[in-house]
Amino acid sequence: MAIYRVHVSLLAIEPLIWRRIELSSQTTLRQFHRALQIVMGWENYHMHEFLVGKQRYGVPDSTYDEPGEVIVEGKIHLSDVLPAPGAQILYIYDFGDYWQHLVTLEEVVPAEPGAEYPRVVSGARSCPPEDCGGTGGYANLLDILMDPKHEDHQHMRDWAGEKFLAEAFSLNAINLRLRRNRSLAAKS
Repeated sequence: MAIYRVHVSLLAIEPLIWRRIELSSQTTLRQFHRALQIVMGWENYHMHEFLVGKQRYGVPDSTYDEPGEVIVEGKIHLSDVLPAPGAQILYIYDFGDYWQHLVTLEEVVPAEPGAEYPRVVSGARSCPPEDCGGTGGYANLLDILMDPKHEDHQHMRDWAGEKFLAEAFSLNAINLRLRRNRSLAAKS
């Protein structure tokens, strides 16, 4: 089994929020979406799509999409859209907040005997809370949370939750959530 090592970064936020993930090259885009929700920390409340050049992959919506405009993601494998190291695709989550994730295939590696995939091998920072208003809203949220004297500080702390810490990143917690999602599992 070929293992893809991909780097995923959330665009337009500094310092960077990113993950390095290892997973089977035969992972479908549907499975990859579910894995990205877990590894980035999203809660799968919103629509998404993958962009490869001008081609869109996802779940077609007959209300908005013309027939054939969006290719069904469940039959497309990572190897179809990331053919070689250096290849990139864009993953868009939440069409309102419009979170753009750059996905780059860093390298193809052999599977480690006994290893469980997908797995996160490194990363940094927490993903923004759902529905915080995109990059501008997130920047505003962080400014307010860093200023205990701000008039909206307590309200925004309550809204974001006491557990939200922008700088937090737990490799073990993310990998535990991935292992609990059996439908994503691939063993070497």
